[in-house]
Amino acid sequence: MTHDDRRRALIGISSYQDDAVWSVWNQRASLLPQTYVDSVVRAGGTPVLLPPQPGGADHLLDALDGLVLAGGPDVDPARYAAAPDPRTGPPHRARDDWESRLLGAALARDLPVLGVCRGMQLLNVELGGTLVQHLPDDSHQIVPARFVRHRVDVVDGSRLAAVLGPATEVSCYHHQAVDRLGTGLQATAHSADGTVEGLELTGHRFALGVQWHPETDADDLRLFQALITATHRETAP
Repeated sequence: MTHDDRRRALIGISSYQDDAVWSVWNQRASLLPQTYVDSVVRAGGTPVLLPPQPGGADHLLDALDGLVLAGGPDVDPARYAAAPDPRTGPPHRARDDWESRLLGAALARDLPVLGVCRGMQLLNVELGGTLVQHLPDDSHQIVPARFVRHRVDVVDGSRLAAVLGPATEVSCYHHQAVDRLGTGLQATAHSADGTVEGLELTGHRFALGVQWHPETDADDLRLFQALITATHRETAP
């Protein structure tokens, strides 16, 4: 290990448990799109994959410098006291529980957190907010497995604006969205139809959520770089 390797921030990324096929195998696996790993590495961090597991969140967060809550399936509506819409996906309770514990441990330690898509929605739900369970079919998720490019406007004076400026083009893929905001959260970005595209938690060193998928934008590492910069406490405002 080189001296530079030891100085790179350890960034945990929540991951999936799902059925997967590789070589001659077809079995349960812990998975994460490579784009998350690449984004953290290129931004100057060392990624650590965090698949759902029965315990260990506190122990892990003691060793990590920051947390990325990755995109994925719908959050169980029971977590925000709602009946499931027919178009809401089946619950993944083990992942919901695991990421809830990761998030709680990170916030308790004032560790930097970046929530991506589902990760932003989970941040909102865990702080007492609710979700819109289905957006119009022709808006933010049109064709399966194809991202929609659109502009988002960012609230002036927000932490997100300091990173991205007043507006930016993003890639999104989601059919749910933030509805009522959770305690302490501010909406800091919106798309043209009014959908909340960014959240941040007041009073925290760095706790941002974005509804889009910055990990798919190889030429724009600003959010991941900001997360890693925030791991150095002396640089935090």
